[in-house]
Amino acid sequence: MRLPRRVLLPVGAALLSLALVQCKKQEPATQAAPVQARTQPAQEQQAQQAPATVSDVLKAPRPRGGEYMGLYLVDKKVGYVFNDLAPVSGRGDRVRSINELRFKAQVGARLSERIHREERIYESRPGGKLVAFTIEQRGDGGNQTLVGTVTPGGMSVVRKRPGMPDETVNLPPTTEVVEDADQVRVAILRQANVSGNALDGTDLGTHPVSTTVLPAEERLISGIKVKVGKAVSVSEKEKVPVTAYVAEDGRLLELEYGQTMRARAEPEDVARRLDMVEVFGLTRVVLPRPLPPEAQAIPGQVKLVMENLPEKFQRDTYRQKYQAQPDGRVLVTMSARPPDPKKLAPRPLEDPDGGDNLKSSIIVESDSTQIRELASQLVGAEKDAYTAATKIVGWVATNLKKDYGASADRATDVLRQRKGDCTEHSLLTVSLLRASGIPARRVDGVIYMVNQDGVPALYWHEWVEAFVGEWTQMDPTFNQVVADATHFGVGQEGNAEITPLIGTLKVVEVR
Repeated sequence: MRLPRRVLLPVGAALLSLALVQCKKQEPATQAAPVQARTQPAQEQQAQQAPATVSDVLKAPRPRGGEYMGLYLVDKKVGYVFNDLAPVSGRGDRVRSINELRFKAQVGARLSERIHREERIYESRPGGKLVAFTIEQRGDGGNQTLVGTVTPGGMSVVRKRPGMPDETVNLPPTTEVVEDADQVRVAILRQANVSGNALDGTDLGTHPVSTTVLPAEERLISGIKVKVGKAVSVSEKEKVPVTAYVAEDGRLLELEYGQTMRARAEPEDVARRLDMVEVFGLTRVVLPRPLPPEAQAIPGQVKLVMENLPEKFQRDTYRQKYQAQPDGRVLVTMSARPPDPKKLAPRPLEDPDGGDNLKSSIIVESDSTQIRELASQLVGAEKDAYTAATKIVGWVATNLKKDYGASADRATDVLRQRKGDCTEHSLLTVSLLRASGIPARRVDGVIYMVNQDGVPALYWHEWVEAFVGEWTQMDPTFNQVVADATHFGVGQEGNAEITPLIGTLKVVEVR
């Protein structure tokens, strides 16, 4: 997701986290006028630069003072984004990029709000390097500030949290450059595709990003047809195509994240006015009838006929099988069983996927002292990986209070507060599993529930998958050492790749 990635990545991730807090077990809008901001011509921008040659990101016209966009989910306003890019005052050799995201929605009986703001400093020359950044996160997920300094040998990041001592983390170097701050406008200016890399504002990893220029087209803006530039950006991490429409004077008019989510240019006062959206009802997948009892048995199975499930999500696994139907729908068979006793293995285990599922990170933190000590206490001398995993799942299920307005984005924060929704249960479980030498990852998808209104539906949820000699799925939120067949997984590790499914996925038949 991109344009720039530090705005669009939090958009998908924040939407996903809002949808995933629906883990509690329970029985068209008018197009607003584009921002009327003065754009800064390329010549005026260049005149402010000290270097004789500046990056194309500064040559592309854009609104002076930044631009606001209202963020809509299924035509309901859930937030806004703001972005700006300009030379640093008094420093012609530096460029500052500012991006801010705000989400606000009702989640059950709780109001969930998240603010994510990033400021990045680059060299202004072509291919100028990222030299420093500040990332501020407030609200749902906890409050913290990350202050980073980039050197050729790596990144030094100071983590600041209220009431806690500062922490310094040293990370590998990033290859992000100034053109990656706004690939879309650079690509449209050049009329050529652009590729590069971008530092993720949540996990601080660097991921490839590419932007493809498409033919200009006419769009109806405020009742008038205007010619606009068009480009599509994709991050290799998220794999969510984001289509951008840019006016000839450089104003960003609209962003499309699949069929149900978009951002529209709006004046600041309009962008900041949000609808009070209830996420449970807006994003759930209503079923034509309740699931049969065998769906929740172990072993168990259920079959659903689905619409609007793209082919890239139809990958057969040990739990899910797909069969295309003549009418374009797909029959999904979901099954659950305990792992095969003959395949169980002792820990520590190697990761069959190359090692990522054993890594510690700024989010998982499986190498922290607190996490490793607790994992050792829970597992003890137990060698069987599956038995050890069940001990961890059971401890998390019984020791974390189910609080659906107390999110945390780091495993050590979850451990300290000992409360949260399914994302906190899954994050802490994965961290403890990896610290115990068991490869593990988070799984994103939907789970069957009947809410207080009596409507059978699938709600967005997160659980875990552990390798214990073979892969097996477990749900620490509901203390299931084998996640039952009502769990339909479509993504991993809190990845925003599944965002386009929210609001579009349909179940038309239960078999």
